[in-house]
Amino acid sequence: MQIYHAFTPDNAVTGSIVVRLYHSSDQVRGYVREVAGLGTEDAIFPGEEMEPEPALRLARDHARNAKVKQVYVELAEGLQWDNAWGVLV
Repeated sequence: MQIYHAFTPDNAVTGSIVVRLYHSSDQVRGYVREVAGLGTEDAIFPGEEMEPEPALRLARDHARNAKVKQVYVELAEGLQWDNAWGVLV
């Protein structure tokens, strides 16, 4: 089972990979971003929304080559984590 870390602005440093999950109509969607330094916009991959599982898989792939190896998850307000996606700590 995959382990993900709950995102807060304080725990994700430059280079961290973050999956943002949110509601889009009646579905959960997400996108992946890499946290940039101050004054720089985060890089977003691939720039379109996707279902949670592909977004989390893409984030794991990016984290393998990133400075920070763990994947962070940012849940939109009111969104509950689904344990089928992995473990959120």
